[in-house]
Amino acid sequence: MYRFHHSSVDTNLFRLLQDMSIVLSGHPDLSFEHSYGSYIDLVDDKLTVSRTWDTATTEFQTAGLKSDVYLRAIGTLRYTDLPAMKRYISALRESSIPKFAGQLATLMEDIRLEEKIKKERPGTISVFNIRTKYYKHKFENELASHVTRGFALDELFCLIYLLLQADTPDPNFPRANQKQLDRLEMLKPELYAVYEARSTDDITKLAERIVFGLQSDYKDTVDEYFVLPIGHLEAYTKNTLFDELTRTDELANEDVEEVDEDKNEYIDEEFSTWHRENENSDRKQTFLQFELDVGTKTSIKGGGARETEDGDQAMATVQGASGRSKNNDYSDLDTLDKEESNQGKTEENQYGEANKAAVKHDLGADKPTNEDRELYKEYLHDVEPYERKLSNIIKKTIEHKKNAPRRDLMAGRLSKKLLPLILDEKPRLFYKKNQESKEMDAAFTLLVDCSASMQGKMEETKRGIILFHEVLKSFHIPHSIIGFWEDAMEVEADYQPNYFHRIHSFSDSLYESNGAKIMQLEPREDNRDGFSIRVAAEELERQPEKNKFLLVFSDGEPAAANYEQNGIIDTNLAVSEARKRGLEVIGLFLSDGEVEEREHTMMENIYGKERVIVPSVSELPEHFAPLLKSLLLKVI
Repeated sequence: MYRFHHSSVDTNLFRLLQDMSIVLSGHPDLSFEHSYGSYIDLVDDKLTVSRTWDTATTEFQTAGLKSDVYLRAIGTLRYTDLPAMKRYISALRESSIPKFAGQLATLMEDIRLEEKIKKERPGTISVFNIRTKYYKHKFENELASHVTRGFALDELFCLIYLLLQADTPDPNFPRANQKQLDRLEMLKPELYAVYEARSTDDITKLAERIVFGLQSDYKDTVDEYFVLPIGHLEAYTKNTLFDELTRTDELANEDVEEVDEDKNEYIDEEFSTWHRENENSDRKQTFLQFELDVGTKTSIKGGGARETEDGDQAMATVQGASGRSKNNDYSDLDTLDKEESNQGKTEENQYGEANKAAVKHDLGADKPTNEDRELYKEYLHDVEPYERKLSNIIKKTIEHKKNAPRRDLMAGRLSKKLLPLILDEKPRLFYKKNQESKEMDAAFTLLVDCSASMQGKMEETKRGIILFHEVLKSFHIPHSIIGFWEDAMEVEADYQPNYFHRIHSFSDSLYESNGAKIMQLEPREDNRDGFSIRVAAEELERQPEKNKFLLVFSDGEPAAANYEQNGIIDTNLAVSEARKRGLEVIGLFLSDGEVEEREHTMMENIYGKERVIVPSVSELPEHFAPLLKSLLLKVI
C-alpha cells in the first residue's frame, strides 16, 4: 500500500509556486513538483524545487522555494547556454569526481543567474538574501560534520560556498583542515572570477579548470546538495531553453498553391505607418505572424487581406473554461471546434491530472442480512439519544420559523407600534408573518474512506453515519452514502481501478428498510481522495436541491499508486473545484488517539476551515451531532 511522504504540504503555497512557474516561464503546460533537487525539464514539462527546504522554518522554506522557481523559470530558462553546458558535461564524462563537478557548475551558474535576476527584478532581492542566509548556516554545520568524518572534498565544497557568499573579503574558517584551507587559497582567483563571468561558457570554463586541478588529489563528494539545473539536456538543439519554447520549424511540405491570376481577386497594396520609434524604412517588417507547422505556400503575402466570410465572427469567439455562449449559436459551422469545454479540462482528464489512469467501478449494496439488521438495531440504539435530541432541536426551530413574524420592515402589514414614526428618521412600521416552511431544500453525500487504515475505526464510523442517516431520513432529506477505495492489487501502469460502494442513493435513502445496508461498509485497500471527491461532487451537483453538502469521512492522507507526490494537492484542488460549483465540502478526520500537529496541518491544507477533527472514533456522535445541527439550521 502506498503511503504519503510525511512532510506537510502547504497547498496554498504549492499552488502559488505552480502559478509562478507558469507565469515566469511563459509555458502554460509546465507542471510543478518537489524533487531531490531543483531543475527544469521541457521534455517532461516540469519544474522542480529542492526538498532541502522541507525541514526549514516557514520563512526560510517559503523564500527558498520561491528562489528555486526564480532561478529555473527566469534564469536557467532564459540565460543558461545549452551548448556550453553540453560541452562541460562531455568534457567531464571521464572525470573521477563527477558529483563534485556537477554541483560546482550548478552553484557557480546559479550565482551568476541570481545576480542577473536581482538586477532585472529588484523585488527578488529579499528572497535571495534569505536563501543565502539559510545556505550559509547549512554549510557551516555541514563543514563541521565533514571535518569530523574526514570527507575532504565535501569539506572543500562547503568552504567554496562559504567563501563565495562571505560578507568579508577574507573570511576565517577555524574549523576546517589546513589542507583544505591551503587548497581554497589556491582556488581563490578562479572562484572570485565567478562574479566577473558574463555567460554560461565563462562559468563552465572556470569550473572545468577547478575540477581538473582537484581530481588527482581527491575522492568524489559523498553528499549532493545541488543537481544539474536542466533535465534531458541532450534532447535540446537550440541555444537556450527559451529558444526551445519559441522555436518555429520549417513547413513539413513544399506544396505551392496554384493560382489563376485572371481570377485572383487579391490586390497587392502596402499600407505603412510611421513613428519616430519605428521608421519602418526597409518596408519588410510585419506586425502579425502566424506560425504553421504544415501548410501550403500561397502567393498571398503576409500582409494580404481577404474577403470576410460567413462564420468569421464565430472564429473570433474565444472558447475557454466558460460554457456555451448565450448569444448566437454557431455550432453548425465547420470552423468551430465542437468539443465542449469541461471547466478547463479535457475529456480524458476531467477528474484531475493525477488521475488520468483512474477508472471508476460502481458496486451496489447487497440486500441486508438478518445479522446486518440486528447489528444495525444495536448501533441505532447507541446513537438514539443524540438522534432524538437533535431532531427535537430542529423541529422546534422549524416551528418557531413557521409562527414567528418578521418585524421592522419597510413594507408589509402595518404594526400597531407607531412610536418609531416620531423617533426614527426612517421608521420601519411593518411586519410580515411567515408562511409555513416547506421541507428543507438540501441534499447530502456521505463519502466514506474504505482504505485499509480504517481497520479498527470502521465500526465506530458506522455509528456516526447511522446518526446522519436517521436524522436526514426523519426530515425527508435525500442523501447518498458511498464507500470508496482503490484496489492496489489490480493497479497497472495505465489502469487504477477505483471502487464506489453505493450503500444508499438519493432515490432510496428515505426507505425505512434500507438503513441496515450501512453495515456493509468495510476497510479495503488504498484511497485516491481527489478522484473520489470529484466523482461524488459531479453526482451531487446534478441534484435539484438548493443546498448541497459533501461530507468526506477519512482517517488520514490520500494514499494510492503514483499518488504519493501530489495526493494532498490533488485532493485540495478537488475540494476547491467542488466549492466553486456551489457545494459545501467538509472533511471529517477520524483518529484513534491524540491528533498530531501534522495531521491538523494536513486537514487544514486540504479542507481549510471546513473540517472536523475527531480525536477518538468512540466520540463520533458527540462531534457529529453539533455538525449536523449547524448544517441543517442553515437550510431552514
